[in-house]
Amino acid sequence: MHPEICSIGPFVVYSYGFMLVVAFLVAVTLASYEAKRQGINPDFIFNFNFIIFVFGIIGSRLFYVSYNLGYYFDNPKEIIMLSHGGMSWFGGFFLGLCAGLIYIRLKKERIYKVLDLVVPFLALAQSLGRIGCFLNGCCFGKESIYGVYFPVHGLVLIPTQLYSSFILLLIFIILRFIQLRPHRLGQVFYTYLFLYSIKRFFIEFLRGDNKLIIFDLTLFQLISIAIFIIATLKLINRDSAHFPKKQR
Repeated sequence: MHPEICSIGPFVVYSYGFMLVVAFLVAVTLASYEAKRQGINPDFIFNFNFIIFVFGIIGSRLFYVSYNLGYYFDNPKEIIMLSHGGMSWFGGFFLGLCAGLIYIRLKKERIYKVLDLVVPFLALAQSLGRIGCFLNGCCFGKESIYGVYFPVHGLVLIPTQLYSSFILLLIFIILRFIQLRPHRLGQVFYTYLFLYSIKRFFIEFLRGDNKLIIFDLTLFQLISIAIFIIATLKLINRDSAHFPKKQR
């Protein structure tokens, strides 16, 4: 739609990168306020979010490039052109989570306590980030007469980015509802995985940028199924979780 917001001399402000920064700032600010409410050091939460943000971008880009290796083998310069889009949430989630868990261990904090605190705002950040995808024209849907015209593609496409953004906003609201009430450790985190995997599985049927690999499903749908199973098992396994102490 509008890949470039404005130009200041040789400096170009890209909508995709701009929305990523906005998403990070909003998420880390709200997470820091929630940390204060729960009696957790806001500086720790800021550093944790920053680590996830950096490694998340690296992981999401590496996954996307690996998934589209043929294109990037022929166009190696495009690998570093993040302004053109091309990032995979799953790659960013896994690498960002690994880096975040290492940081939590080093700081000797409670893993699920931190994940439950941060993950609602991750959903909100994703919601904002998808607006960047819409403006950039990436993560697009299939061609449809009931869609939106994307000049970059010259086609009327289903605005899957906006659908994802709206659903992620609803997921954020649900997670905050759970977070602000007594809950088992890990419940907020696994509820996020549960809801996101469902969202991603069905939105993939509308996407037009991912190829089918088996059983008429995309790679991301298969990953979503795996995450859904893990999250479901964790949510119903009450024996391995307990209610935390009352939050201050």
